[in-house]
Parts: sequence; C-alpha cells; structure tokens
Amino acid sequence: MKVAVTGGQGFIGRWICQRLLAEGHSPVVIDRRILDRERLYPPIGDVEFFLGDVLDPVAMMEVAAHVDGIVHLAAVLGTQETIKNPIPSALTNTIGALNVFEAANHYDLPVVYAGVGNHWMRDHGTGSYTISKTAAEDYARMMNAYRDGRISVVRPVNAYGPGQSTAAPYGPSKVRKIIPAFVCRALTGSPIEVYGDGTQISDCVYVEDVARIFVRALEYTSKMGPLAQAAEVGPIDSYSVNSVADLVRHSAAEFLGHDSPVDLVHLPMRPGEVPNAVVKADVSTLAELGDDVQADTFVSLAEGVSRSVLYFGERWLPAYQ
Repeated sequence: MKVAVTGGQGFIGRWICQRLLAEGHSPVVIDRRILDRERLYPPIGDVEFFLGDVLDPVAMMEVAAHVDGIVHLAAVLGTQETIKNPIPSALTNTIGALNVFEAANHYDLPVVYAGVGNHWMRDHGTGSYTISKTAAEDYARMMNAYRDGRISVVRPVNAYGPGQSTAAPYGPSKVRKIIPAFVCRALTGSPIEVYGDGTQISDCVYVEDVARIFVRALEYTSKMGPLAQAAEVGPIDSYSVNSVADLVRHSAAEFLGHDSPVDLVHLPMRPGEVPNAVVKADVSTLAELGDDVQADTFVSLAEGVSRSVLYFGERWLPAYQ
C-alpha cells in the first residue's frame, strides 16, 4: 500500500514510517515543511514527501487521490499548553481531522486516526487537546455510521522511546513529555520533578509497539473495515508516576556509573492535571487485531526506559554538555 502519514516527521510518525517500510508499504510523509533528515531519529529514509497542511481541504483531497490509505497523526499537543491557547488545537485537531476524513471518504480510503490516549480525562477534567481530539473521534464515528467511512481509531497512552524531543531547558519541544523530561534531568544530575504526589497512573508504551499497532490497524481496516471499537495501546501492568521516575533514576545512575540516583521532588499540579488520575489503556481492545499484537508482547517499561536512557545518554547528552 501507498500510505500517507500526516505529521510523518514527528516522533511517532517516524517510527510508523519505519514500520511501514519494513512491512513492504510505501509511506508518503505529509507535513508543512521538510526537516533535516540527517537529524531525525529514527531516520525516515528515502520516502516521498508532500508539503501540505491538514487545515487545507484541497491539499488533503490531492493527497487522498494518490494513496491507498492514511495514518492521521498531525495534531497540536499539550495539556496546560492548549488550555492557555485553545484555538490552534481546536482548529488542527478537529477541523484538520475532518478534512482528512472527508478526503478519505471521497476516495473510499482506509484511515487510522490517532485518538486521545488519556481518554479517562474526558470525564474527569480536561484541556483543549482532549476536547478537540475527542471531537474528531466523534466525527469518525459519524462518518463510519452514516457515510460508509473506513476510519479506525487507535489510542496510544504516553508513547516514549529513542528520538523523542524534550522541552526546555533541554530541548526545543513546546510540550513536556514524561520520559524525556525525567531522563534529561537524571542524566544531568538534576532532581526529577513530579507534578502532584506522584501516585497518579500515567502509563507509558514503547514507540515501536505503537507503530506496530498503527500499521496493523491500517492493514486490518483496508481488508475488514473499521475496528468495532477504538484500539487502546498500552501496557498490561500499570505504574504510578513515582514508579516511572524511580525506574528512570536508577537506569540513569547505572548508565553514568553513579552509586546513587538523583533525587525526586514534587511540585504543584499544573492546569489540566487531576489528582489521582488514571491514564491507562484497556488492552482487551487489541484482540480484534489478532493474537500476535496483544499487550503481553510489548516492550516492558524497564527495558524501554533503559533503551531511552541509552539513546539520550549517547546522542543527546554529549551535545547538551
């Protein structure tokens, strides 16, 4: 299949392109600009690019005319970031998704849409990111129900792994993600900062497993039609944020050859964050995709953290220092 990947130069998008290539498909990266391929990890490779914005319905229609399926990832991310400035996320995450769905529907294409992984937050206090992404899921359901749509929803929890960008003061990202934030602090000898008391559940899933599920979901949708329910991608065993921080602290100390890990400090929760939150996946929803993609085949958190620490320690730390 020739597969358009909106936001294909992003963290998850690069891994999905790699997986598509490995499975014999031909990815077409859809993005607003072309980044320096030499600096991307994993490398995208020799794939086709299409310069376009999901907010441009004409561009999306043009893309859909030349591919066999679409993986829709392009989005404005962030929790408190989108609360402070909701309009970009409302436009890109909702109208942009609707443009993709309309174009795919016009050409009868299968689509896999990256739904919101913290779906629990929809009913327990939320920000514009969750609101806008959930609205797009509702449009996908409408398209499937009344217009013969072929849209499947995949909801990964916190994806992490090599190549993920990190926020200030350690990198250019505008959004603070849990694993790179913890890893960069631990590798530089700074205390790991946890918002709230750290007992909240915020499950993490290794990015290679996320990419594998997206590609499988697209193949399934192409042959069988949309999934009966959203496929939630995450681990079987849940960990508190404190437990994730402890894994990172000790893995970083081992990498650095230090006897003692860095400290852990607690800070007040930020807007959009809820005490005692439970962000986890219902992994039973993966069953429809087949026995070989169940969560018990996923990379463990300990192994994934170790790989992430190794990546940041070898590739990011020398340049930062």
